[in-house]
Amino acid sequence: MPVRFGGPELIIILVIVLLIFGVGRIGKIGGELGKGIKEFRRGIQGDEPKAPEPQDPSATKPPEGGASA
Repeated sequence: MPVRFGGPELIIILVIVLLIFGVGRIGKIGGELGKGIKEFRRGIQGDEPKAPEPQDPSATKPPEGGASA
C-alpha cells in the first residue's frame, strides 16, 4: 500500500523540520546538498577542473634594453 502525502501532511512535516533545525540551519543544509549534487554530477560526467597549462617559454620575450655582456 503506497503512502501518499497531500498538502496538509507536507506542511506539517515542513513545520516539524523547521522547529527541529531552525531557519539558518535549513539554509545551510540546502546549500551543502546543492554543492554535493553539483560535485556528484561533475564526477559522473568526468569534468574535472583542468590545471592551468604551463606557458610556452619561446612565447615570452626577453627584457629589452638589458645590459650587454
